[in-house]
Amino acid sequence: MQKIENAHFSVEIDEHGCQLTHLINKSGHFDYIWNNDLWPKHAPILFPAIGRSNDDAYLINGHKYEMPQHGFVADFDFDVTDKKGDQVTLSLKSNEATKNYYPFDFEFSVTFTLTDAGLDVVFAVQNNGNSDLSYSLGYHPAFNVPIDGEGSFDDYRLDLEPAQDSLSTYEIVKKPNPYRSGKLEKLPNYHNGIVELDHDMFAKGLLIIKNTGIKTVKLYSKVTKHAVTVDVADFDHVTLWTKEGANAPFLCIEPFNGLPDVYGDLVELQSKEGNHHLAANDSKSYHVNLKLQ
Repeated sequence: MQKIENAHFSVEIDEHGCQLTHLINKSGHFDYIWNNDLWPKHAPILFPAIGRSNDDAYLINGHKYEMPQHGFVADFDFDVTDKKGDQVTLSLKSNEATKNYYPFDFEFSVTFTLTDAGLDVVFAVQNNGNSDLSYSLGYHPAFNVPIDGEGSFDDYRLDLEPAQDSLSTYEIVKKPNPYRSGKLEKLPNYHNGIVELDHDMFAKGLLIIKNTGIKTVKLYSKVTKHAVTVDVADFDHVTLWTKEGANAPFLCIEPFNGLPDVYGDLVELQSKEGNHHLAANDSKSYHVNLKLQ
């Protein structure tokens, strides 16, 4: 377990999956990140796939490769490649085991940096091969709602900036695992840039908001001074999720570059909808900022 801290916050990161497990407000003595067996994860990283692939697989030039839900990096141990008091970088390089799922040479690293305002998370993808690298990348942090036990889930709202007149989500169908249907529907409980949270809106599962230029998502309530603002400007979609049917006291605010499959046939990785691409020997970084109050 890796720990970093500054005067305001402390963080713990599990090398297994490079998962943020605790984000502590030191003055308030509370954790922003979910920790409970009702959903036994905290903030998994999704790479190089997001959601379900048909048959949990995909094609490369017609050859079938298995791909677990949300990719495989959450199941691998990362190496610590740099560390100081308030910053740590962890990295995973392709190896024989990763190539069983994804036959490419890559390096995937994540840098966590604490600031006076919160936590910066930077994801870096390096293509070490000689061909195009097609991938998805998502972040899946679960925040305690209520924050610091103040109020209830239904007291909280999301402020999505810049505000849109209306927002659409990708319809989800369960077969029994969740896939996209290929259709769109309206984001529930949304009015003038604000989402009023309740558990009923998650009855069908995750809500993947279609790309409309959202830059920040703020989780807040009138019953507390505390809030979390997630900067999602480097990502194409924002997903909201809590465990359906459980009245769970957490909310995942998930930046997505990529999408689950539409239910049906296996797809070729190179043409997979929503994927990002890197040319040979190229690299790209994606930034998520958590502003904490």
